This record gives sequence, structure tokens and C-alpha cells, in this order.
Amino acid sequence: MTFAMDWRYAVAPGLAEFEEMAAIAWDRLPDAFRSRAGDLIIRIEDYPTDEVLDALGIDDSLGLLGLYHGVSLDRKSVLDVLSQPDMVFLYRRPLLDEWAESGETLGDLITHVLVHEVGHHFGFSDDDMARIEAAAGGS
Repeated sequence: MTFAMDWRYAVAPGLAEFEEMAAIAWDRLPDAFRSRAGDLIIRIEDYPTDEVLDALGIDDSLGLLGLYHGVSLDRKSVLDVLSQPDMVFLYRRPLLDEWAESGETLGDLITHVLVHEVGHHFGFSDDDMARIEAAAGGS
């Protein structure tokens, strides 16, 4: 039996739903990964700011799915003066566009971007991030 969704009444998840999905993705990550992240803040925004896009040389506001903002743990010193907490941003509208085009589940896409950006916090390689994502499983 084939199920056909009536897309006329479908509503894209809002910021609150994205926050919940990101929290679920975070909770599925290995304990060792989460405990080492410390006070890392995860924020959901609709779009990256113009300043972020300009700094990264990105012209399309849908061209950035997530961003790590801070100093990676492998580059931090106990002598550093912290001006802002380390943050991971997940951008809802670009993620929704990627979801529509990729065929992935939205939960898997959020997990992928979350792991990638938190991986930058740790200074991880892409291979390290792929192993962590695999350990988190799919949604």
C-alpha cells in the first residue's frame, strides 16, 4: 500500500520544532562527545546574518546550513580571555531547502550538520566527524 501525503496542508517546522529536533540529535550523540563539548551553545536561526555571509564570501543566504562560532578546543589556551561563549548555529531555512532537495530525513540532515559544526569546536577532521555521526545513527 502506498501512502501519498497531501502537501497542500503541510507546514514546515518552525524554530521551536527545530530546537527540539536539534536537542534530540544532540541527545543521540555519544556521551563522551557531549561531555567534552562543555558549555557549547546550540542556536537555531532562520538564516545566517549578512555579516556572516559576507565574512565567509557566501552570496546566497541559503548557501550555509550551519556554523561554528568560537575557538576550537585544540586551539584554546587557559590564558585566553573569553568574550563570547562557543556556539553552533543551525540555519532553518537553508536546512529546509537542503532537506527538500536531498531526499534525506530532516532529522538525519540536522544531525549531520550538528555533528559537523560541533566537530569544528573540537578541531576534528572530517573522518572523525563521520565516525561520530555514524555512532549517532539515523532518525
